[in-house]
Amino acid sequence: MERTLSIIKPDGVERGLVGEVITRFEKAGIRIAAMKMRHLTKKEAEAFYAVHRERPFFDSLTTYMSSGPVVVMVLEGDQVIQKNREIMGATNPADAAPGTIRKDFALDVEKNTVHGSDAPETAQKEIAFFFSELEICS
Repeated sequence: MERTLSIIKPDGVERGLVGEVITRFEKAGIRIAAMKMRHLTKKEAEAFYAVHRERPFFDSLTTYMSSGPVVVMVLEGDQVIQKNREIMGATNPADAAPGTIRKDFALDVEKNTVHGSDAPETAQKEIAFFFSELEICS
């Protein structure tokens, strides 16, 4: 059973899309093994997105991710990383396939409603950032 991390970003929480995003995961057969709402500090957002520290969008991204509450989830299922990324759609909503979360709800590349881990190693690290093993109900 594979795990991945998903985050409903501040724009998704603010616009009341939490239930819609969760419904899309569950309809795809993805199981939610842990979930919590957090308001990240700027330092926490910088730590989470440290891999992008040298990118020009780092400050804007971390400011945005600390601008309001987020919902973080551990998702479980067969090939859940790939399934989650298909449900989310391309990072740039202009490139996202019809019916994906980002095509349907994203405001722009940064405010694209959801984040998802891109690989098993990333998922493991990102899950550990937000959850202890005791919080995950497999």
